[in-house]
Amino acid sequence: MKKNIIYISIALGWMAAASSCQHELNLAPVSSISNGNYWKTPDQFDAFVSGIMSAFRSGTNNFELLGELRADVFGTDPGSNSAFTGEATQGIEHLWLNTLDGNNPGVSDFGGFYFNINQINLLISKLNSTNVVSQTNKNYYLGMAYGLRAFYYFQMLKSWGKCIIQTDPTTSFDLSKLAKPASGTDSVMALIKSDISLSEQSFGSDFSFRNQKSYWSLPATLMLKAHVYLWTAHRNGGTADAQTALSALNDIQQNVPPLQLLPDFASVFASNNKGNNEVIFAIHNQLNEGNGLPFAGTFEPQSNLIVNFYDSVDNRQFNVTQDNWGGLLRAPVMISTFRRFNNLDQRKWVSITAAYNLVGGQYQIAGCFASKYQGEQNAGSRVYTNDYPIYRYAGLLLLKAEAEVILGQSPANEINMVRQRAYGANYNPAVEGYPNQPIDKNPDPFEAILQERYFEFVFEGKRWYDLRRMGDKYVYEYTTVTPAESYMLLWPIDRNTLTNNPDLQQNPGYPLF
Repeated sequence: MKKNIIYISIALGWMAAASSCQHELNLAPVSSISNGNYWKTPDQFDAFVSGIMSAFRSGTNNFELLGELRADVFGTDPGSNSAFTGEATQGIEHLWLNTLDGNNPGVSDFGGFYFNINQINLLISKLNSTNVVSQTNKNYYLGMAYGLRAFYYFQMLKSWGKCIIQTDPTTSFDLSKLAKPASGTDSVMALIKSDISLSEQSFGSDFSFRNQKSYWSLPATLMLKAHVYLWTAHRNGGTADAQTALSALNDIQQNVPPLQLLPDFASVFASNNKGNNEVIFAIHNQLNEGNGLPFAGTFEPQSNLIVNFYDSVDNRQFNVTQDNWGGLLRAPVMISTFRRFNNLDQRKWVSITAAYNLVGGQYQIAGCFASKYQGEQNAGSRVYTNDYPIYRYAGLLLLKAEAEVILGQSPANEINMVRQRAYGANYNPAVEGYPNQPIDKNPDPFEAILQERYFEFVFEGKRWYDLRRMGDKYVYEYTTVTPAESYMLLWPIDRNTLTNNPDLQQNPGYPLF
């Protein structure tokens, strides 16, 4: 029972693959283009690649949830004002409390990533059998496709461990292909490393960026390679994998000399400074294009809530005109998160806004929220047009520091470059420079790197993955997960996914249905 149909909407720059449900098998698709009539011109390939990147953008919220919400950033703590959240957390609290299960999975359907994986598989298949695309574009698109597929599978391996490997495109309603067991983590990691290698081979020596760095590139593949090989270096890969990671990062530095830290931390994220020299790869958002960065509905306060509080930095009461965040604060930032930053560190004031009550002329902190992505004002409304960075040069430097520690080398140069930018004119190497901060005295040098990454990448979907990469003990140290709950290092698979695929099994430790 097959209908080889691919749904493609070129005008909108997105597409949907054919999906199936037994009671829908006889329904004819609407406004569809058959597979046989597509893939005839270079423009059609270009449109399909644009659609893949648009679908990648739709995963922004899940990248953030998977990468950060279970770590030590969000939540409420003693001294916070429960009224500050303004809205019920609507189950989001299960993430930072680590009380997830199949009914409260935090993220369902493997993040929805298999939709785009199928599109990538289709693109690879068509690129390998076409002669209508220029060799330059063919190589670039294959480099993108293999790199993106490796990225998705690495996200799933870090989150769920075992996952279904699918490398052939599915364009049919064949029910026999819907149920498939998950493959072990060794097989998934082998696919990831193989795809990284294929991406490198396809790009060749082409280190160029496209579309303001919102398209996957060879530098993005090399950043992913460093993450992957550091993940295995911390496990059984040791110094050999750490050296592979370091070599990948050095390749980027040597071949893309314009990459650098911007002097002003806030300018990295400004909506009018896209594709800047610090960005390596980012999810692109633009005014009147899509729905923008999906932060308002979870991470930003309501405008009519924030006006009841005060900004101690500017010594003023918040107002709707200037502070029209227009959100629903379901994931407040812990006050303790705000207080972990040094007041001389500009990252504190760029990344987090603290709200205060004014009592007897004294400010009393009530709560905090993420303000790293300011968006822009448009007709009296705030629109979140900031790009969401996946990889940037500060990350390259701190990954180098991590690899250097594994290799027995000093991470001081890379850590201090990041710290010097963070403190600006206030930077005193004898005080803030490595190895002079209190954290630097810890006999475990990874603690200093974890702290620096915490300050640098808060709200960029990195913290949970950083803890997981460097070792389980860091998860137990910094999150609500305990050694007795080690099964919670992986995410649960949601009930609906398990029901739809009887060949899947729930991750061990979580209740069965």
